[in-house]
Amino acid sequence: MLLLVTVLLNGSLALLSILLHYEVLYKLNLIMPKLHHVQPRYKVLIAVGVIFFAHIIEIWIFALGYYAMAHFPSMGYFVGAISDHGLLLDSVYLSFITFTTVGYGDIVISGYLRYLTGVEALTGLMLITWSASFLFIEMQKYWGSQSPK
Repeated sequence: MLLLVTVLLNGSLALLSILLHYEVLYKLNLIMPKLHHVQPRYKVLIAVGVIFFAHIIEIWIFALGYYAMAHFPSMGYFVGAISDHGLLLDSVYLSFITFTTVGYGDIVISGYLRYLTGVEALTGLMLITWSASFLFIEMQKYWGSQSPK
């Protein structure tokens, strides 16, 4: 039963993050050409900022998943260099290092909770590379349109 709950929760968190990312990139793709008053080079900078904040929200989505699941001892618990700042901030920290696939290893989790780290790492890798591809295309569009002075 716990495995089923874990699979459903992990899948839901990944799906929510992917859908959020899709919508952000889709809206950026629609809005960027309409920013006539913005110089082309700054359009790319705007896209970088928006995508950065989208990643922050996605990381927090997974952090809230860790936080919620950690409140059920049968799902697992945090082990390692736990901070004095509380479980929520430890969840956010773990989510940041997992999403970006840095994985310091100073905080680890046990039990069914650990499956979320794998799902998050795969999702983070896909979304970060998706963002890089999108930004590459935007740079080709907007940086290439500038004439040398």
